[in-house]
Amino acid sequence: MEHMGLIDRRQIAGMNIHYMMYSLDYFLDCQKKVGIETIELWAASPHFYLDAMTYQDCKEIKRKIASRGLEVKVVTPENCTYQYQLAAPKPIFFEKSFAYFSNGLKVASELGCGIMQINSGWGLFDEDREEAWKRAREMISRLADEAKKYDILLAMESLRPEESQLITTLHDAKRMFDEVSHPNLKILIDTTAMSVAGETMEDWFQVFGDNIIHTHFIDSNPYGHLAWGDGNRDLKLYLETLQKYHYKGLLGQELTYETYYGRPLAVDEQNMKAYAPYMR
Repeated sequence: MEHMGLIDRRQIAGMNIHYMMYSLDYFLDCQKKVGIETIELWAASPHFYLDAMTYQDCKEIKRKIASRGLEVKVVTPENCTYQYQLAAPKPIFFEKSFAYFSNGLKVASELGCGIMQINSGWGLFDEDREEAWKRAREMISRLADEAKKYDILLAMESLRPEESQLITTLHDAKRMFDEVSHPNLKILIDTTAMSVAGETMEDWFQVFGDNIIHTHFIDSNPYGHLAWGDGNRDLKLYLETLQKYHYKGLLGQELTYETYYGRPLAVDEQNMKAYAPYMR
């Protein structure tokens, strides 16, 4: 193939969020079936229980993953819909959220993976943005200290304006990254949020370089977390940019279009077919 060699199959990280109507076992079997070897575990019900007080025993989850020849490399606690967020208002919500994400770090450690995904949270849309920003900065700083204890890196992504009033642009991400200024805080490119902001992958690599350790690498138009071919982004250009900047991290398949929930395997098969010409 003309473009063979732009990505390694092991960089494609299957994600279970669009399998939320199915069992974890079904998700893992499907990943093996389509040839995915790496997992970004969306740590949420019904596949994994995590809250501010406790979390599911990781031993059984780790066994299930390993028995299929798979490896989990990123843990993503649910952080866009559930009650926990990184810029939570009121002290009780803030501390419960800190406990929740701290438990996420413990899960990542017990599963043997080195990255936990985060964002900025969103605060409240009817409060002063800078007040919410201060809380987000405090939360991320505290979590970075916790992450250091477990030798885990936080991978921080931007969100869309409908999801947050905090980090929605490259400029916002750079500001938070500089203000926290912690070796365990790194960057995740979400290609949908990037596209909505009118930015390019080139823009992000020029600013962050090797501090980009993970991506949510999906199609869009520019909205939607879509399988490749369902949007209008240029997969070849994206992959060439990753190669240009010697990116060795993962391509997380965060697919959240609601019609995918009834046919997740078919969606993964579509994605892998799109990647096939570029894989070595």
